[in-house]
Amino acid sequence: MLVELFAVMAPVLIVAGIGFGWARSGQPYPTDFVTRLVLNVSTPCLVLSTLSRAEVDLTVFGQMAAACVVICGLMALVGWGLSRAIGSDPRVLVPAYMFPNTGNMGLPISLYAFGEPGLALAVAFFVVLSVGHFSVGLILSGAAQNWQRLLLNPVIISLAVALAVLLLDIQLPRWVDNTVGLLGAMSIPMMLLTLGVSLASIRLKQVGRGMWLGGLRMLCGAAIGWAIALALDLPPLAQAVLVMQSAMPVAVFNYLFAVRAGRSPETVASLVICSTLLSFLLIPLLLVWWLPAVG
Repeated sequence: MLVELFAVMAPVLIVAGIGFGWARSGQPYPTDFVTRLVLNVSTPCLVLSTLSRAEVDLTVFGQMAAACVVICGLMALVGWGLSRAIGSDPRVLVPAYMFPNTGNMGLPISLYAFGEPGLALAVAFFVVLSVGHFSVGLILSGAAQNWQRLLLNPVIISLAVALAVLLLDIQLPRWVDNTVGLLGAMSIPMMLLTLGVSLASIRLKQVGRGMWLGGLRMLCGAAIGWAIALALDLPPLAQAVLVMQSAMPVAVFNYLFAVRAGRSPETVASLVICSTLLSFLLIPLLLVWWLPAVG
């Protein structure tokens, strides 16, 4: 089991660590360019490549997408209630609790732990969450959103194409399949490198508060994800992926949105860093539970 855990977590830690060390050493890293490249090119290709190649049960895929919406709603209630209890601004805590890091961390961990079938299910959760994050999340954080641009988002377009391929049982031309596979393959390592660079660039304050609020976010996410998985009677693989995605740490984009809106970026920064550090303890514990159930 320890060997399996190391095989899953080592690539995530090493690649993110390279990004962290690269930024700390003072080397230039074009974060804005890489982020745009990942969001607009490689991630859409990853969605299309993964879903067109994987044998996905469309019923389970739809359940994963619906579960993501329900979990986000329930986590928003948790964040709102906690904000009221501690006297914090809900517009700070609610987005952080709603939108975990299902891309930079969730996708690679799902891939290395559960293979291509797990990645396909994780993509369903990630795509739905991304739609909410770049619409509702921007509004909650105080930034404006252009709904026309949302509909033209390359990730949304690639999902529509991928679903058409699945529903109509279309075989992509070999040159298309090879091209999107090649471009999609760079998405996960670039996500992890950017995660490391972003963590190195964030100034950490309010460590104690960040630790317990960030830890509570992941524990509540795991518990709610498990409850929804049981309620939907999902198969073991889908249950495992749903719990893992729900338990991810606070997404870095929450910090970037908070900076843009000028709304307590230090608090959000502490949530991002502390929850990410805690995830390297919690995620292996979850994998100890779920790997035997899926295997």
